[in-house]
Amino acid sequence: MARTWFESYLDRRERRRPDPVVREHRRELLAGLSGRVLEVGCGDGRNFEHYPSSVSEVVAIEPDAAARAAAELRARSARTPVEVLDAAAEAVPAADASFDAVVVCWVLCTVPNPAATLAEIRRTLRPEGELRVYEHVRSPHPFFSAFQRLADTLGAPRPYGCESTRDTGAALERAGFDTSSLRRLFHSSSLLTLPTAPHIFGTATPRS
Repeated sequence: MARTWFESYLDRRERRRPDPVVREHRRELLAGLSGRVLEVGCGDGRNFEHYPSSVSEVVAIEPDAAARAAAELRARSARTPVEVLDAAAEAVPAADASFDAVVVCWVLCTVPNPAATLAEIRRTLRPEGELRVYEHVRSPHPFFSAFQRLADTLGAPRPYGCESTRDTGAALERAGFDTSSLRRLFHSSSLLTLPTAPHIFGTATPRS
């Protein structure tokens, strides 16, 4: 699928002047991981440099060909082995309970079927594993969530089809995850991306 002008603009801007706040969020998100990790919707592989050496392997899935090609290049310089696969979030090519951790970063706001994606994450995650979450979400504040709905309705530029009004925290709960440790962030690198400023961030764990 061809990238929109807005996505191309974001990619150029990030190459010229990476957002230091987002870089720090990525580093914090992945800190302390170990074992075998699945990254769902890895995009162009911006997370790869932040995986700690305690991670034995990263399996990263990405359906977009252009993003996947960029991710494969970044995988070559990562500190930990990274395998990039052509796969959709709703059909992960992995056995049940085969990962110690799963990472989602700006994915659940874009996938066509969040419930199916979360079911696959739950299936492939070990019962004692953890889900690291960095996601755009609907604001809990009525005025800002109304602004998000208006932006989505009017077709405002959105990165990679992000639906800023999704209640991903509730979707995680419905999928069987404990979200009590997640915290809320508010960050936008520009006015153009302001509708996607509300985030949830941290670790969710499967409920028994």
